[in-house]
Amino acid sequence: MNKMAQRYIIRVANTDLDGKKPIGHALTKIKGVSIMLSNALCKVGGIDSTRKAGDLSEAEEKQLNVIVRDPKKAGIPEWMMNRRKDPETGENMHLIGPDVKFVSDNDVKKERKLKSYRGMRHAMGLPVRGQRTKSNFRRNKTRGSSRLKALRRK
Repeated sequence: MNKMAQRYIIRVANTDLDGKKPIGHALTKIKGVSIMLSNALCKVGGIDSTRKAGDLSEAEEKQLNVIVRDPKKAGIPEWMMNRRKDPETGENMHLIGPDVKFVSDNDVKKERKLKSYRGMRHAMGLPVRGQRTKSNFRRNKTRGSSRLKALRRK
């Protein structure tokens, strides 16, 4: 019986994954990978998503790494991508890791520069997607009480 020893940490897409967790859940630690995408990646790679991440062989780990980096080539449907119809290239792509935050920040900066409605809402720190603001999104609640305390001291 040639059983491999379980590893406690595996590295996929520059992220350390817990080897004691099922691979389906462990993949969600990668920024930009949801549980649904994780299950699709496992299915495309031919890996059981309930298997422990530490039990994967080196070949399976490399295969999973390739699929995570470019899920479009692996046959993952385009509606699962997190960056569809990119404004610069017009392509559907999937971003992982620090690229997600970087691209999102650049999009917000671009909207602020254009002074679009969304950009102005971002700049003011208000909700962008049409929520009501009468009762929610109240800020600076402590300012009133500290001001009252200051007035009481006088």
